[in-house]
Amino acid sequence: MALTAEVKAELISVRDPRPTVRVAETTALLRFAGGLHSIAGRVAVEAEVDDRRLAIRTARDIAEIYGVRPELAHIQASGAREGERFAVRVVHGGEQLARQTGLLDQRRRPVRGLPNRLTTGNADDLAAIWRGAFLASGSVSEPGRSASLDVACPSGEAGMALVGAAHRIGIQAKQREVRGVPRVVIRDSEAIRSMLLAMGAKQAAASWDEMRQRREVRAGVNRLVNFDDANLRRSAQAAVAACARVERALEILGEDVPDHLKQAGELRLSHRDASLDELGQHAEPPLTKDAVAGRIRRLLAMADKRAAALDIPGTESAVPVEDAAK
Repeated sequence: MALTAEVKAELISVRDPRPTVRVAETTALLRFAGGLHSIAGRVAVEAEVDDRRLAIRTARDIAEIYGVRPELAHIQASGAREGERFAVRVVHGGEQLARQTGLLDQRRRPVRGLPNRLTTGNADDLAAIWRGAFLASGSVSEPGRSASLDVACPSGEAGMALVGAAHRIGIQAKQREVRGVPRVVIRDSEAIRSMLLAMGAKQAAASWDEMRQRREVRAGVNRLVNFDDANLRRSAQAAVAACARVERALEILGEDVPDHLKQAGELRLSHRDASLDELGQHAEPPLTKDAVAGRIRRLLAMADKRAAALDIPGTESAVPVEDAAK
């Protein structure tokens, strides 16, 4: 997705020198981009990412923060995965790194979520957790009905830790399972913008908000156009039905129709698209809207009463089927 790539490109350039922030981001990236493996009986830490710049930056951060030298590997695209992938691996010193990052506890057991010391950090540390998780496995869609910012999680516990981190910085996120994979999802438009800003993607947040406002304006215009079209259709259908009934009424009554009612009926048929106000202006002498409407009602009622007495179809029978149904 172009938008996701744009956000990640901006986040890769975010460099916060504070140690706790760097640790939070690197640990989250390692947790959400891979985790722990066993290679030749030794604990290895590996992160698999989709951007060469991110792989190089992650390797550099690991070396600078923890003093171990990772290996970089290029993973060829396969049928199951599109695009290039890059692996950052630490085999020699992997267990030490896993302990330092909190991916292993003191009893050498894998931590399924995130270290508690990270998820109880300050707002900048919590935002760094989200930045690392998003760089590892996040995506964001364009504004619209199905807009979302989500992160695929390696476990439900990791997802809950991410949800908790979002809540602590005032952003609502939910965990759900999609095709067997836990995901943390943010759907509210303002919350998506807030998370982009919190992670450090300020330009992407501005672009996303501009797209959202543009779509909202366009949607509002479309609603008005559709509303006007619907009103025009209803008015046209009502005019057709009214004229059909008046024609039938004049046919039923024949010579017996009173002159003032006949005048109103003929006005309706002569000016089929005119409003009642306009019909009144065409009358001689001019009539009010209520006077025209009253005369047409009496014309139809008189014709329907005559039709019932003669046991013949009334004025409603002349209305086209599609208009009668509506």
